[in-house]
Amino acid sequence: MLLELPATDNDREAYLSMIEHPASPAHDRHVAVWLLLCCGLVFAMVVLGGITRLTGSGLSMVDWRPLLGWLPPLGDAEWQRTFEMYQLSPEFQKINSHMDVHDFKSIFWLEYLHRLLGRTIGVVFAVPFVFFLVKGYISKREWPKYLLMFVLGGLQGVLGWYMVKSGLVDNPHVSQYRLTAHLLAAFLIYAYMFWIALSLLYPLPAGRRHSWYGKTLLLAVLICITIVSGGFVAGLKAGLIYNTFPLMGNSLVPPGLFALDPLWRNAFDNMTTVQFDHRVLAITTFVAIVVYWLRARRAQFPRRGRSATNALLHTAVLQVALGISTLLLGVPIILAAAHQAVAMLLFTIMLFLLHSLRKIPM
Repeated sequence: MLLELPATDNDREAYLSMIEHPASPAHDRHVAVWLLLCCGLVFAMVVLGGITRLTGSGLSMVDWRPLLGWLPPLGDAEWQRTFEMYQLSPEFQKINSHMDVHDFKSIFWLEYLHRLLGRTIGVVFAVPFVFFLVKGYISKREWPKYLLMFVLGGLQGVLGWYMVKSGLVDNPHVSQYRLTAHLLAAFLIYAYMFWIALSLLYPLPAGRRHSWYGKTLLLAVLICITIVSGGFVAGLKAGLIYNTFPLMGNSLVPPGLFALDPLWRNAFDNMTTVQFDHRVLAITTFVAIVVYWLRARRAQFPRRGRSATNALLHTAVLQVALGISTLLLGVPIILAAAHQAVAMLLFTIMLFLLHSLRKIPM
């Protein structure tokens, strides 16, 4: 008896792939758990990076040794040598000239732990990846997806050093452009791994995209734009001005929004404009999420989609409360770090919701 192949090219390709590489739910779960563990480490990396920036620790390590930088300075002589390298930096000369070796250690350790965590993520990714390849848990057709993750992780390390270098020349502050690019790249890597993990845990059903997928994707784009604007707020330290809400000083629209020339620079280089834009985007995003939630309650969502929609609303409320509190209290480290962490949590829930709507049974 001859087997009849599916009619369309895509269906035939999927069918032949299934015959060549039969699915193993247990193997898929193992790979998914590994990817989710990597996602958790990237999440921690983003939060620790935020704390490093908030404490002014990011420029304490003035060299980059990607292969030999695992160990911190050992002994007084090594600490003195590292401190002398830091003394040549603009940050020491213009901001921290009062520091001695003991003070230097307090900012060094956070940046060291941040870089160490980055290296740890590389090992946690690479070793299980090789194991899964040898064991056949990942088919040859899927290798490029995981190799791309590894390459993106390596490039993120390079981008991180490129960001740090911007603060080691004349101005002892990293470029807000490079900082935002570094943050955005971390979100991109996180999203890619998380999406693949979800696809392993929730295999694609035969069916069609949910009618709300397009609306949900637009909401996801709005959330991402708001996160990007938050990166510029962080890079410019724009949260340290206008610590009032809802007014900025004595007005809703503060003076000086278009002080720079050319005009486009205000959106990225003007502290007042950057904070104003982030406020408007954050409130717009919050209102959009509330409206989405109200209307989605009447839609026929899959069960995990309904749960994700509720979680999206609750997390958005928490994020707005954290954002306003952080601003009013003058950007305390704990609240600011929590604000960044919850932004990533909101992004995660949005990805989960999108994934639940990508295909529904006919």
